[in-house]
Amino acid sequence: MGTTMQVSDVAELLGDGRTHFNLSPAELVEHSIRRNEAKLAANGSLVGYTNRTGRSPKDKFIVKDAVTADAVAWGAVNAPMEPEKFDALYERVMEHLRGRELFVQDLFCGADPEYRLPVRIVNEYAWHNLFVHQLFLRPSAEELKTHHPEFTVICAPEFKSDPKRDGVNSEVFVALNFSRRTVLVGGSSYAGEMKKSIFSVMNFMLPPRNVFPMHCSANVGHNGVSALFFGLSGTGKTTLSADPSRLLIGDDEHGWSANGVFNFEGGCYAKCINLSHKNEPQIWNALRFGCVLENVVLDPHTRIPDYNDGSKTENTRAAYPVDFIDNAVIPGLAGHPKNVVFLTADAFGVLPPISRLTAEQAMFHFLSGYTAKVAGTEAGLLEPQATFSTCFGSPFLPLPPKTYAEMLGRRLREHNAQCWLVNTGWQGGPYGVGKRMEIPYTRAMVDSAVEGHLIKEEFLVEPTFGFSIPRACAGVPPQVLNPRNAWADKAAYDKAAEDLRNRFAKNFENFDAPPEVKAAGPRARK
Repeated sequence: MGTTMQVSDVAELLGDGRTHFNLSPAELVEHSIRRNEAKLAANGSLVGYTNRTGRSPKDKFIVKDAVTADAVAWGAVNAPMEPEKFDALYERVMEHLRGRELFVQDLFCGADPEYRLPVRIVNEYAWHNLFVHQLFLRPSAEELKTHHPEFTVICAPEFKSDPKRDGVNSEVFVALNFSRRTVLVGGSSYAGEMKKSIFSVMNFMLPPRNVFPMHCSANVGHNGVSALFFGLSGTGKTTLSADPSRLLIGDDEHGWSANGVFNFEGGCYAKCINLSHKNEPQIWNALRFGCVLENVVLDPHTRIPDYNDGSKTENTRAAYPVDFIDNAVIPGLAGHPKNVVFLTADAFGVLPPISRLTAEQAMFHFLSGYTAKVAGTEAGLLEPQATFSTCFGSPFLPLPPKTYAEMLGRRLREHNAQCWLVNTGWQGGPYGVGKRMEIPYTRAMVDSAVEGHLIKEEFLVEPTFGFSIPRACAGVPPQVLNPRNAWADKAAYDKAAEDLRNRFAKNFENFDAPPEVKAAGPRARK
């Protein structure tokens, strides 16, 4: 079999005249309602519900063959699959899909034409097909005539694998095959698996082309200067990049090339638990016809969404085209950033709300990728847990971490970009005792940083981590800026900070980093 599937191949393999190609959002909504797959919310959004409410990272595999054997960083994150197992699983999925009504979209990943990847997504569910239509880049009618997919994602949530027979861990699987240029997703109806599988593909394919793939959001000021926001799900990438005073490039995945920054996607995938018009007006206004809501509870009579209801999952989501944000940059291209922000949700409540990092500290904290996994983002995760996720995106990085870290370091130096560490997590105590950082304060600090105002303030060095923290920031009470001040029990803060310091040091023992990068991080105290 070839490396990609053409339309005729899909029609032959996957249907008998019941396969729909490149339907519009309105058509896909009609099919979803007709098939009783999803509900229509009062605001016009289509609402889908999933058997898994988050990604299944332990069920992800990469086929180990001549293309990947020496390139991939094999281990717990990148588990190998034998080519023969993939081929057998592929045939079983094809057999499952034959004769079913299917939905196919031809799309792009990557707003820069020089680096974009033509992709094809094949779905069992019409609402899944709407999801990918809204999240990836949509070709024009003229571009569709010459669209030749270089990677195909086949999503069959109703197909359940047999772990013993198929060599997987459960009935769920996400299998990437770089030789066959195909991704198989089965057993899970969580739509984010499709999005993140192509992100993993880009993270493998772009570094050899000298493009730095990044798990970050990005926006640009009216002065034309862009900013990047790194962080795992739930740390605020979407919220903070959707800034009414700046232009949105994208909310989650970008590349940084010699040309500048470009969005991988054509849509946003926002967490919407506790969403309010007051705190996130741009996201609120984007939830309308054409938007896909995932696992959001609706009033059974009025169909009004209840964004405060986390009974199905805390990981409720909204997927919508980026141009549903009024001030989005279309196409998603911008120049080189002058500010890079690392977002972390500190479950211990000890990191400063904002810190200025040296280049060496930036490298240390990029490799560390400290945050808290937020409830619901992964299957079985019920409350935040402290974790270190390399490069703020470990689950999606097939290559060794050093590859991505070195690319970041080079670009920071080449473009004289300032790096900041922002804690969107807890203050005044750990999770369960302290409270989550208030969004308006975080936004004020980030705005001041990316607009070039905060760098002019006076800074002091806090003793535990060596961070430079500002003494003042417009719109933020001074006592908020120093985390120790927020704790009633200062001795308890010191103990918690020392514990986290030691966690950082122990985690970094895993990395082969230059001496100056190792020295920039906190060292364990005996």
